Amino acid sequence: MPFEPGEVVVPSDPRIVLEGQWGQQPGVAITVNSGSRISFSFAGERLQLLFDTEGLTVAPHLWITVDDGEPELHLIDDPVVELSAPTGQHRVEVVVKDVNEHVNRWNPPFECAVVFAGLVLDVNSRLRLSGRPVGPRLEFYGDSITQGVRSLSSHSESEGADGTTTYAYLTARAFGATSYQVGFGSQGISKPGNGEVPAGVDSFGWNFAGSPAERVEPADVVVINLGVNDPTLEPEEYSGYVTRVRSAYPETTIVALTPFSGKHAETIQAAVKSLDDPNLVCIDSTGWITEDDCTDLVHPTAAGHAKIAALLIPALEEHTSLRR
Repeated sequence: MPFEPGEVVVPSDPRIVLEGQWGQQPGVAITVNSGSRISFSFAGERLQLLFDTEGLTVAPHLWITVDDGEPELHLIDDPVVELSAPTGQHRVEVVVKDVNEHVNRWNPPFECAVVFAGLVLDVNSRLRLSGRPVGPRLEFYGDSITQGVRSLSSHSESEGADGTTTYAYLTARAFGATSYQVGFGSQGISKPGNGEVPAGVDSFGWNFAGSPAERVEPADVVVINLGVNDPTLEPEEYSGYVTRVRSAYPETTIVALTPFSGKHAETIQAAVKSLDDPNLVCIDSTGWITEDDCTDLVHPTAAGHAKIAALLIPALEEHTSLRR
């Protein structure tokens, strides 16, 4: 029988939990970052997820999971995704698999972004209040590796990318953490990224152009994994980026993670030492993966990301307050 619409629920409704870097605008919530999540619970059997796809030239990729089922891949090139399940109580999780790095995703109007416009429930369905996240808060700032580029294959578009396979996503889940996973392909500390994204020092603190990344609560731990894309990097450039992070989070533990290739490792270590900040830790991750752990000699495979997470998790337990 045809879908009979009932209650319309906006993204800002407290019954919907948004996790990650989302910019709230009237009637919509927008993310340009892989690994961002939407979750909610409902009683009934049918509902529709709404997206604004106007102007998009490349469809973002989402994983959608209902209850304990397998995640299903959805390419959001249509404004409506209809979900159905047997009558009862259900939990839905939507995770951004990839927002394409090669087209504009920074300056509205976007060519690729997830613009979530809320839910429409069937007349016989009701949205339930879900528990809010209670774990620690982690923020990851990185490049294409943190985004999940080419983690599935050497395909350079979204087909080969998956933010849910990354070391950042796996690490956050291991700690039961609310996670802000911010990864932009080709970005460095001072080097702009793909998709019209500015350099790390200029993009920090913004969801996208014109949208400040406001936090209700400060992060417990911020992990920085930038630098490998910078052709040159001076200690003052890296310390300037860290100082910007510190100004946003005066009490947060900041972890400077060197590139896995070892590039600029000595520069980063010198920058961290120069700041003389007791809540700033440098973890040397040089050699955590090899070229054999990558799809293209640079970007880790899903197994390579798991290898990184297996080393990062105990390192964070050693150097921060995080505990599994």
